[in-house]
Amino acid sequence: MAHKDKNHHSKSDMPGKGDKKHSGHSGHGHHEGHGGGHASHNDHHRMMIADFRKRFWVSLVLTLPILLLSPMIQDWLGLDWQFTGSKYLLFALSSIVYFYGGWPFLKGLYDEIKDKSPGMMTLIAMAISVAYFYSAATTLGLPGKSFYWELATLIVIMLVGHWIEMRSVLGASRALELLVSMMPSEAHKVQGDEVMDIKLEDVKEGDVLLIKPGEKVPADGVLIDGESYLNESMLTGESRPVKKGEGEKVIGGSLNGNGSLKVKVEHTGKDSYLNKVITMVQEAQKAKSKMQNLSGRAAKWLTYIALSAGFATLFIWLALGHDFVFALERMVTVMVISCPHALGLAIPLVVAISTSISAQNGLLIRNRTAFEQSRKITALVFDKTGTLTKGEFGVTRYESLAEGLSKEEMLRLAGALEQNSEHPIAIGIVQKIKGLGLELPEAKNFQAITGKGVEAEVEGKSVKAVSPGYLKEESIEIPESAFGSAAETVVFVLVDDKLAGYIALADELRPESAKAIHTFKDNNIKVYMATGDNEQVGKAVSEELGLDGYYAGVLPHQKVEIVKELQSKGEFVAMTGDGVNDAPALAQADIGIAVGSGTDVAAETADIVLVNSNPEDIASLILFGKATYRKMIQNLIWATAYNAVAIPLAMGALYSVGFVLSPAVGAVLMSLSTVIVAVNAQLLRREMG
Repeated sequence: MAHKDKNHHSKSDMPGKGDKKHSGHSGHGHHEGHGGGHASHNDHHRMMIADFRKRFWVSLVLTLPILLLSPMIQDWLGLDWQFTGSKYLLFALSSIVYFYGGWPFLKGLYDEIKDKSPGMMTLIAMAISVAYFYSAATTLGLPGKSFYWELATLIVIMLVGHWIEMRSVLGASRALELLVSMMPSEAHKVQGDEVMDIKLEDVKEGDVLLIKPGEKVPADGVLIDGESYLNESMLTGESRPVKKGEGEKVIGGSLNGNGSLKVKVEHTGKDSYLNKVITMVQEAQKAKSKMQNLSGRAAKWLTYIALSAGFATLFIWLALGHDFVFALERMVTVMVISCPHALGLAIPLVVAISTSISAQNGLLIRNRTAFEQSRKITALVFDKTGTLTKGEFGVTRYESLAEGLSKEEMLRLAGALEQNSEHPIAIGIVQKIKGLGLELPEAKNFQAITGKGVEAEVEGKSVKAVSPGYLKEESIEIPESAFGSAAETVVFVLVDDKLAGYIALADELRPESAKAIHTFKDNNIKVYMATGDNEQVGKAVSEELGLDGYYAGVLPHQKVEIVKELQSKGEFVAMTGDGVNDAPALAQADIGIAVGSGTDVAAETADIVLVNSNPEDIASLILFGKATYRKMIQNLIWATAYNAVAIPLAMGALYSVGFVLSPAVGAVLMSLSTVIVAVNAQLLRREMG
């Protein structure tokens, strides 16, 4: 790792994706209270998906003989396969499907009633229970027709709907496991002249730890020996690696550059910075309102309608003087018909299709409710580093100021000095030279000019790369043209003590940022930026992009405050970020959008992950979210329109003219609405194809 760390602000080296191979699941024992529960939560989700799949296949296999044994299906096919005990076999098979296949819905009914919020599970459980117990009664002698095949097909379709839906949503957050895994599992403890490896949980306040080049800092503390550049960008959002010397504080989880350090531990466990972030993420996740999704709300109303219509049917027919058996059959028909298969499939199908289309377009949807809600976004908060900008120092301008010296030659001479440095500015200059395909000459007698720059002999010339402060001290006039945007850092190049040119570097803006912000403005969405960088940089980026506002020098807990403040003004806030420092704000926002090139932690706290760090993808997300929502509404209208027609007919609205909707015709209507919904969901592919 140490050799790779030369370019130690590259994305792959940040404590995130690239670092998994040696961080593993380190530190889990130490933080069991935080990480452990979340791991099991994810496993639980996977087990549930497997459970639905198994119940679906078992129920499907049993449904085939149920269909063939059902008198109504036999009538349609013109068959007569009745034999002694056939109705008891039908009852036995249907009982297995009801209790085994229907179990998730019966359990869901119990949970929803307990939470006083009837929804889809209540509606399904009620329909299958009414069908099952009524049919069982007819098998045992009550006059009337059985509903076994409706019961079985309803359970099979609802199981497949739920299975599709659960697979399309990536499951609960693994954020806390990943935060924990950012810590190394071991630390090197210094005792006298010896260095011993100890487990992270054995690190105590006051211990002195050795941190080798390229390693992660195991705990918060104070530097007592050595100096190095520390990459804290994934923790604090500061885009440049930070130089740390004796007496300065270091944060557990940050990545050491090329220096060897000794650190005296100040905070471990619960008091550490990373753990405070973990707690903030937990709190924000708990507090996130459980927005009831669309199909849940529709199911709730249909439950009330089905119950009311069912009992109303029973009482009306009894009041009209019909016998109880006839009234009961009408009631059961109404209740079975009013649980639309289409509703169970309408939303999951749209979700599955929109999730797969989004994934093909670089959007990973982890929370479908948030995706449904993305059409409501009124304010977007961007983290600057790595989202609106590239998150790395690049050369923005370079110019020669000496006669007879080309700008490329000036850059090449400066690069000779910088090629052995691990400073982020040096890395930016060397990358630019390599990008231009220039050869780097050798530097001799290399020396640092304390706090001001570096000097060396290159091709027989004395070359210096220095800060503006050095020029002031040496009374060398600084040309006005050297300074452009306040977001830039300028390095001056002297050849034989004469000013030869300058190189300006900045965390470059992504070319797509301006276009994306234009799209947001067109959709009446306000755009703000929150950055750990200083006021000058924040202001420069904000003005260049024409943002509605910016917050500079922001610490992680302040990002959460910014989101809360906007929410308190009635804004529907989406937060975009890529670092650990963004995780609490991503969890707090109405919709958290993580940028894929950042840390896994940010991605796991977010509702939606952008695979490419392109802000334009967020614009297409919002537009596609609107299209998806329209499809859901259309499907709900279809699913409900079927009910609006079928329920009154099943109740007997046209009984006076001799027409009563039989369960068979009801079932055909049900199938038809399901087909329409499935076809309509597929049309969504055209929206983003």
